[in-house]
Amino acid sequence: MAGGKLSPRQKMINLMYLVFISMMALNMSKEVLSAFGLMNEKLTESNVISTERNTAFMAGLAEKVTEQPEKYTPLKEKADQISALSNEFNAYIDQIKAEITDGLSDATDYETMDKSLALDEKFFKGGKNTPAAQEFVDNISKYRDGVAAAIREVKEVEDKVAEGIVQTFSTSDVKDRGGVTKKWLNYNFEGFPLVASLTKLTQMQADVKATESKVLSALLAGQQASELSFSNYEAIVVPDKTAFFSGEKFKGRIVLGRFDATLKPTKVVVNGKEQTEVKNGQIMLDFPAGNVGEREVKGELQFKEGDSIVSIPIQSSYAVIPRPNSAVISADKMNVVYRGVQNPMTISIPGVPAVSASAPGLRKSGGAGKYMMNVTSVKAREVSIKVSGKLPNGTTVSDSKKFRIKGIPRPVGTVRGEDGSIKMARNALEISSVGAILPDFDFDIKLKVTGFKFKVEGQPTVRVPGGRLNAKAKSALRKAKRGSSIQIIDIKAQLATNSGYKLKKISPVVVELTN
Repeated sequence: MAGGKLSPRQKMINLMYLVFISMMALNMSKEVLSAFGLMNEKLTESNVISTERNTAFMAGLAEKVTEQPEKYTPLKEKADQISALSNEFNAYIDQIKAEITDGLSDATDYETMDKSLALDEKFFKGGKNTPAAQEFVDNISKYRDGVAAAIREVKEVEDKVAEGIVQTFSTSDVKDRGGVTKKWLNYNFEGFPLVASLTKLTQMQADVKATESKVLSALLAGQQASELSFSNYEAIVVPDKTAFFSGEKFKGRIVLGRFDATLKPTKVVVNGKEQTEVKNGQIMLDFPAGNVGEREVKGELQFKEGDSIVSIPIQSSYAVIPRPNSAVISADKMNVVYRGVQNPMTISIPGVPAVSASAPGLRKSGGAGKYMMNVTSVKAREVSIKVSGKLPNGTTVSDSKKFRIKGIPRPVGTVRGEDGSIKMARNALEISSVGAILPDFDFDIKLKVTGFKFKVEGQPTVRVPGGRLNAKAKSALRKAKRGSSIQIIDIKAQLATNSGYKLKKISPVVVELTN
């Protein structure tokens, strides 16, 4: 275009071509400025949602403190510390954004925000970084180091969480494409159009919101991991019967019971008297055994849950005997029977070779003293089992005992067998199955997932039938950013052996993408 002798006509064509290219470049620049502006708006909307989510988490945690102060107060104090750091830093960034946009007549006219003068005068006046620039970097460091230090004080939270925060808010020097080392602030903000710098500041606020959410989730996950540790379990000896004759062999079993030293009921009443002695999460009982005969241990445990009081009935009995004169009924699965499953029961009277027992849903199963009980259709919260038999001397002994009826506990959702808040690679999540389990439930029950909702940040929720991601869910997953949280919610499942039984709402799973 520039070589050789050209005719006046060709020169005019070439000039018009250059003008056309310049106009295209100008239009592209306007489009880029508008794109930055729209991105800033989307980030701002996302930050509002994140703030509401974090606020709801803190409110829920505060409610937990009122219910179980010893368990949740330390967790709440740490969450308050991190929330205060986040709010302070977020407000500081809002102040900077307000200063650099103060002179704009229209804050949404992004095509006019093509100059860098506003932020350059604040941070880079006279070719040097200003005190305001140093203050900005110091505030980033204060937030980063404060949150990381707070997290490292919690032994149940992995060090990777703190390391991720340090990396996200790093202000270390940066090498540009030419290999030249530049200060972090100059590299990211010097000479950029106003709308680009504004968007970067909003993105930093989004990182603060995401960090706060991630840290709060890590704190709760750490608390749950600590509670489920085997160090909180004790071996409990459960004899087959509550009385043995001299010369008999002792028979029983050992089960594991989980004790929580921080769990304290609001009120405990046993046999009409309030019990106040609690040690390591256990209510200590100490009262006269009474005269010979069947004695009841009856009462209730009260726990505060939200705005209401939940009452858990206490119903048991023991025998005070010089000789066999009362029935001993032992539930093979602790002291309750559950709806929706077959409850194995062992029913016997010490010294009596054969007994008869009757109750709604009770039937014989296998050898002597073995029964199965199905209370799915029983509407009451208790069921009585009546037992009778004859002693070797011909005397008839009869008794009855009440058992509490409970529903199957709330299931927990899983991905690849893991529950709660987990980390996973994108390709692993794509092929993983979504399941549901009943942790710490004594029955071996299989749950079949029939569907769930798949939520990727910034994208519509996808309904998925079955237990694996469908095409729409996989498509949404591929658009997710590294480090973003994927929510698997509203999991639907049914018992493999009793599809008609309605399970309680299943806990969701949150997956953080590692790539």
